[in-house]
Amino acid sequence: MTLFEELKRRGLIAQMTHEKEIEELLNKESVSFYIGFDATADSLHVGHFLQLVVMKHMQKAGHKPIALLGTATTMIGDPTGKADMRPMLTIDEINYNAECFKKQMSNFIDFTEGKAEIVRNGDWFLDMKYIDFLRNVGRFFSVNQMLTAECFKTRLEHGLSFLEFNYMLMQSYDFLYLYQNKGVKLELGGNDQWSNMLGGVDLVRRVEKGDAFGMTFTLLTTKEGKKMGKTEKGALWLDAQKCSPYDFYQYWRNVSDDDVIKCLKLLTFIPIEEIETMENTMQGAELNKAKEILAFELTKMVHGEEESLKCQKAAREVFSGVGNSQDMPTTKLSNEDLVNQEIGVLNLLVKTGLASSNGEARRLVTQGGISINDVKIENPTEMIKIETEVIIKKGKKVFHKATI
Repeated sequence: MTLFEELKRRGLIAQMTHEKEIEELLNKESVSFYIGFDATADSLHVGHFLQLVVMKHMQKAGHKPIALLGTATTMIGDPTGKADMRPMLTIDEINYNAECFKKQMSNFIDFTEGKAEIVRNGDWFLDMKYIDFLRNVGRFFSVNQMLTAECFKTRLEHGLSFLEFNYMLMQSYDFLYLYQNKGVKLELGGNDQWSNMLGGVDLVRRVEKGDAFGMTFTLLTTKEGKKMGKTEKGALWLDAQKCSPYDFYQYWRNVSDDDVIKCLKLLTFIPIEEIETMENTMQGAELNKAKEILAFELTKMVHGEEESLKCQKAAREVFSGVGNSQDMPTTKLSNEDLVNQEIGVLNLLVKTGLASSNGEARRLVTQGGISINDVKIENPTEMIKIETEVIIKKGKKVFHKATI
């Protein structure tokens, strides 16, 4: 099975500019390709993880990944999928975030000499003269055509700043620069980047008259089309300080029955034949086993095998009724949080991150979704006594320990 066939069989490929040429390129040449990552936070999240998985598939097949850190494009902000303009970050914040990305990427991609590179588009954009950019790049773009792109159409209803309107030109120039200086022929990215990628492919072909291609991969969504990777505490971060290994594990252990096979195909390196066998025998206990495999494999890739084994052990203990594993996610309360060693149940849920507000906590309690030390809590004004620790159960699958 060729790389191209495996990517398609796993459902990773969404759209391509030139399918036959890309298939031949991937199967017959060693290709330099790039994926862009804007440094908008100090950690990668699970959406980025899918991109790293694709990079790893490509690298294993002999191709050369170039991870482009958007230290310049982050200053502009990609309007794609956003109702409002992104918060403006300082250069120092962006550079710090880029360094965090670099460290995390090194856990997945082999950046030893010649096998992969990390570059920053601030290196060529920040000293560029604006008039030169307009004359050399802007003249190739039709405003009328740009306004038909999905990334702009949805924003025109709410207001699109001129700042953001430049983003497509900058991303397109990234491809041209990397084509000219790094021999890059292929840009990869999420399917929401299709319009921006078309701009880059077209710019390279018009300026250099050379072969340039774009390929997008499937976005990580549920069967209903909603983006995966959102938790009550925010994004599903790859940084253990922002999302604990146990919370990361539990997210995948609790994934919907309809999504587990898709996630195994998209996010793991388990042989596709094994996953397809699971798919054909999926029911009851086999379904739970597949979820555990998914959670274990992804946690191992992100946090290491030792942490993954701890999370697996803790989850099994919780589900078997042991319920007090030392690896369970834990919130330490201070004496200031308690009055006579008691805390209101709504306040407790917010302090532990099991609810984002008192209103959400109240709904959870009144709907019968909260138990503490195996006792269902029905009164939203109830005070919870904590002498050393309590185990909070939310719904059927979420467990959390609170200690003082």
